Amino acid sequence: MRQYQLKETKEINKIVCNQCGKEIEVSGGTPRAGVFSVDYAWGYFSDKDGERHSFDLCESCYDKLLASFKLPADIEE
Repeated sequence: MRQYQLKETKEINKIVCNQCGKEIEVSGGTPRAGVFSVDYAWGYFSDKDGERHSFDLCESCYDKLLASFKLPADIEE
């Protein structure tokens, strides 16, 4: 006799840049272009304490964000 357990899995089927709205191609649950993803839980001493913010940026919008910094980001290769 076979017994089965029903499993539910989540797989990404679409990513949209929160800044410009560009759709990033996804194949087999994997993005086919560069995507900068943020998932941040704000903590104590913040006006956003308890909030969780999530967003995705395409590579072009990420580059624009980085260019707007007064102090450059540390980038290692």
